[in-house]
Amino acid sequence: MKTQVAIIGAGPAGLMLGHGLRQAGIDAVIVERTSKARVLQRIRAGVLERTTTDLLTRLGLDHRLKVEGLLHTGLTLVNDGHVIDVEVTKHTGRHVTVYGQTEITRDLIEAAPERGLAIIWEAAEVALHDVDSTAPFVTFAANGAPGRIDAQVIVGCDGFHGAARQAIPNTVRREFERAYPFGWLGVLADVPPCHPEVVYASHERGFALASMRSPTRSRYYIQVGLDEKIEDWSDYRFWDELRLRLGPELGAKVITGPSIEKSIAPLRSFVSEPMRHGNLFLAGDAAHIVPPTGAKGLNLASSDVTYLLEALIDWFTCGDAAGINGYSDRALRRIWKTERFSWYLTKLMHRFPEDGAFERRMQNAELDYIEHSEAAQAMIAENYVGLPL
Repeated sequence: MKTQVAIIGAGPAGLMLGHGLRQAGIDAVIVERTSKARVLQRIRAGVLERTTTDLLTRLGLDHRLKVEGLLHTGLTLVNDGHVIDVEVTKHTGRHVTVYGQTEITRDLIEAAPERGLAIIWEAAEVALHDVDSTAPFVTFAANGAPGRIDAQVIVGCDGFHGAARQAIPNTVRREFERAYPFGWLGVLADVPPCHPEVVYASHERGFALASMRSPTRSRYYIQVGLDEKIEDWSDYRFWDELRLRLGPELGAKVITGPSIEKSIAPLRSFVSEPMRHGNLFLAGDAAHIVPPTGAKGLNLASSDVTYLLEALIDWFTCGDAAGINGYSDRALRRIWKTERFSWYLTKLMHRFPEDGAFERRMQNAELDYIEHSEAAQAMIAENYVGLPL
């Protein structure tokens, strides 16, 4: 098989890029190591910046988003039960939209056939070859047979554990990482949310987050140790702990019900530089990971795709290489600022095992400053809705 762009990974980054290229008349093929069903079962975040919603609108794939998405104009911080409301729209004139990443993925996959975007599912043994040449290619095995895709460009959107980033030599690749000493225990339940905005709660027993996927489906998280096991957390135990950490005002509004999904995810901050090597480009989680505090993972992937889509269209249609040559530096500037915000919120709202009374007083002082400072709230609002491209 021959194509102009071979995309590794059928997550939102790979799918959005593929749709954008096909919209511009550029051939693209996506190779995904798992099944379509597995991809559609992934439960991820759902707070979208304008960066993401604008891209979906540009692709003409925002119909369900406009109908089902929930507009949010603020966020709420809670410190040991004390509620601090940050009016995001007041400070920025913009809002975020709550619409599940699973739903975005479904919209993108269902639209692929009619738009001529080919997806090869369950491709095993994916390997990238000659990425620093003008004729890179991808090999894999699918349906028991070997496959090969020759391309002009390969884009790695295959996540943190994928093959694409590893195709950049160690002599070129630089990686920066901060692994956090805790995880998030998340529960999805068909119950109404306890608050109209997303809630970030700091408590002596650890962090908690209250968010939603729809007016009747909620997503809740609590900070847990890395040695915790899901089977030790009954629904009853989870709801009790969540209400305690949210404090008496919001905890009393939590409506409980049976969980329909429960998982524990470790937290890390990670960036790999550069995001281009020869004719291989990285986008999304293949190049960077943010802790979920701030809901920036999908939104960062969208900004990568926006930059890369613009660059590839210029190169394929006009022969202008300025965009692809500047892609890595341009994307990384926004990535590091977003990493900073996610790191800042994580440090502010969580309990770290090594911290003592001094660090807790610093958290209290910072939250008190945020409550009474318009400038501090404006900073949080600006980052929360997404920095400009």
